[in-house]
Amino acid sequence: MRLPFFIARRYLFAKKSHNVINIISIISASGIALGTTALIVILSVYNGFGDLIKTLYGAGEADILIAPAQGKSFRTDTISFQKARELTGDNLFCEVVTENVFVRYGNKEAVAEMKGVDPSFQENTVLRDFIIDGEFSLWLGEIPQAVAGRTLAQELGMRPHFTNPVTIFFPSRYASYSPINPLSSINKKNLSHSGTFAAERTMDKNLLFVPLSIARELVEMEDYEVSAIEIYNKGSLDAEALIPQLKKVLGDGYKVLDRYSQNETLYKMVKAEKFTIYIILLFIVIIISFNLYGSLSMLIIEKEDDSITLRSMGANERLIKKIFLYEGWMISILGMLIGIILGITICILQQKAGIVKMPGNFMMDAYPVVLKLWDIVAVAAGVSIVGYLSALLPLKNFK
Repeated sequence: MRLPFFIARRYLFAKKSHNVINIISIISASGIALGTTALIVILSVYNGFGDLIKTLYGAGEADILIAPAQGKSFRTDTISFQKARELTGDNLFCEVVTENVFVRYGNKEAVAEMKGVDPSFQENTVLRDFIIDGEFSLWLGEIPQAVAGRTLAQELGMRPHFTNPVTIFFPSRYASYSPINPLSSINKKNLSHSGTFAAERTMDKNLLFVPLSIARELVEMEDYEVSAIEIYNKGSLDAEALIPQLKKVLGDGYKVLDRYSQNETLYKMVKAEKFTIYIILLFIVIIISFNLYGSLSMLIIEKEDDSITLRSMGANERLIKKIFLYEGWMISILGMLIGIILGITICILQQKAGIVKMPGNFMMDAYPVVLKLWDIVAVAAGVSIVGYLSALLPLKNFK
């Protein structure tokens, strides 16, 4: 093991009789270095955008969501939910009423997803950081207020504290339809518009926050009746530890979902896209590695006299093949190490200085970059395997 490695290392740094071999070897190592750098940088940028997307979605998602397994609502004044509330400890336990409603503002109309939340949500929500106009406020004294997503607000022409009310309509569950006066079977609430938020496109498009009591009156729910319970982690218990306990207390009649389960498709898509990018860039490294085939083939021809000498000294074919295999692999490993160092350096510079700016009017000035150890390990493993196979290929016809 040591002898072929020692000779291969001498070949790697020794001057060749034909300068073209040195040039091709340098091109091979440089190509692998650039491919490795691209892998590190692009995966890190993708991590940055992935974390940004999760943050934007997380602004409107709870750490834990409790929803009915069947039906659209349930009551919270039960022994099971008293125990569940005790389990959450210092965590924020927020009652929620959601329903699709018809909204009118001035002469414009739209369908929106109304979300009634209690005062604790208003005090603790991270959506405050995403307010672009007005403030996140659901009450002005005794006047109920609504907070709308940017796209919904633009569609209706809503501006905070304008005199026009936000009118919400919802069909009554109990009143019978009257063809003479159709509006008699429609519940209606007028609210003031207090603020507009811009977080994630789907939320911005149709989400309208209103006080919980107003939402209950509009959809004719009783006290303690809710569509869901949202739990936000503020205490010592994290979601992974709390969810099994909640499932045990509440039973099979409820779904207890973490962030991943609430938006499983999104998180699976993010992982799948990242893996696809990794495979595509690794394929580019494979193409670049064809230079290594030419470099190693020419080296084998140049060192033919050395091979004859080694055979006369008792070396077998396996040992000689290992020398050239290690030689080719060292070229790829050297390029990989240079690429990893260069990629990490570029990512750190982007994180610290934001050298490459985001085009257009985006919420971030520079491209987000997040370095992850497992990405570096995956890149190193992939490039190493590609380098080994590329070095092995010229030896198939070696005699």
